[in-house]
Amino acid sequence: MTEQGTVRWLAADDPHPARRAQQAALACAIAGDKQGWLALWAEDCEIHDPVGPSIFDASGEGHHGRAGIEHFWDVAIAPVARFDVEVRTSHACGDSSAQEATFRTAFPDGTRAEIDLMVVYRVDVAGLITSMRAYWELERVRLTAP
Repeated sequence: MTEQGTVRWLAADDPHPARRAQQAALACAIAGDKQGWLALWAEDCEIHDPVGPSIFDASGEGHHGRAGIEHFWDVAIAPVARFDVEVRTSHACGDSSAQEATFRTAFPDGTRAEIDLMVVYRVDVAGLITSMRAYWELERVRLTAP
């Protein structure tokens, strides 16, 4: 990462373990803190971002366990020079938290992408992330060339 990004949290912000885990994950991604981000995840975790086959996961089976989420960081988070995130809606209940947001990303070559999404985080009793599922459509990503 070359620049510090931002998070605008416009949604409900009552304390909830899954919501706090997501906020911590966002903070680590924005700061480029891979080790801090990895420490937020349970051993038997999974990431589906987006859910189904994608540019990050051709099989659509998701990224599983420590090796899987580290690979996800390397292919989906590390290449981004800056993240700016706006969270407009957040609902937390049980072991989960769901957010509606827009991610704006910038890459070192000047390309920018804007993605509207829904994301659901689940945590275990220790507050570690067990699952992250993001719902967004590649054909609806708004790209801007440098």
